Amino acid sequence: MYELIQLTEKCYYIQSPAKIGLVKLSDSDVCIIDSGNDKEAGRRIKRILDEKNWTLKAIYNTHSNADHIGGNKYLQDRTGCNIYAKGIECDITKHTVLEPAFLYGGYPCKDLRHKFLLARESDAEELTDENLPGCLKTIDLKGHFFNMVGFRTDDDVVYLADCLSSKATLDKYCISFIYDVGEYINTLERVKTMEAKIFVPSHAEAADNIADLAQYNIDKVCDIAEEIVNICSEPICFEKILQKLFDKYKLIMNFEQYVLVGSTVRSYLSWLKDNGSIDVVFKDNMLLWEKMKN
Repeated sequence: MYELIQLTEKCYYIQSPAKIGLVKLSDSDVCIIDSGNDKEAGRRIKRILDEKNWTLKAIYNTHSNADHIGGNKYLQDRTGCNIYAKGIECDITKHTVLEPAFLYGGYPCKDLRHKFLLARESDAEELTDENLPGCLKTIDLKGHFFNMVGFRTDDDVVYLADCLSSKATLDKYCISFIYDVGEYINTLERVKTMEAKIFVPSHAEAADNIADLAQYNIDKVCDIAEEIVNICSEPICFEKILQKLFDKYKLIMNFEQYVLVGSTVRSYLSWLKDNGSIDVVFKDNMLLWEKMKN
């Protein structure tokens, strides 16, 4: 873990629970793409930089999930590097309580205020074309989170952030976190057609072709959506839908999984309602979801 893997003359990634991209800007200066999940990740990144005599100039965050910005504060404090993120991702990076509050739908209790959902705040700036080095271009990857982006380098390496999961992860957990299901599918359809020297997803193996894995992710989303519609054959409340999905896919309920999977299921319900597959009915002061009748 935290091994530096070279891809091209100037592009690397650091193997970690969420892969960290690294791009050389010169013989001595580098930027990184994301920073790992906590202070310890930041410490290990700094050790690699010191061993190589590299100076960290900037962190470009793909999105603001805690496992991608957790090393920001440590690295910024010790190197003075700039940190950039796009749109709402920048806001959450500066005010990290917004992530568990969003997931829970209110003030998060102590069970949710931990490093996996609540990173340390860092001084981030809005990501624009003007503050990108010439060797990087952003790729819009909305869906998994609000304004998630990836990056393509000028030597054709594409860092894909969390826009897809590995087959093994999907087979084990089935329901991956998604904020906007429609945008997520649109993103994967675009990713399917991309070409690059090598793709580096944060939670799957680096590969020179990503089309089959992108399609596998799309198929899994469609399977989950179909299952939810079937569950809604009769009017049913959200908590019962969540229980049936946990039972169906043999997931283990705890507070963290409740908010992560629960938020995702709410996103599926919104998407299915908007596309006319399901509707809501209010009965006995309860909101119930039901499949649209033909």
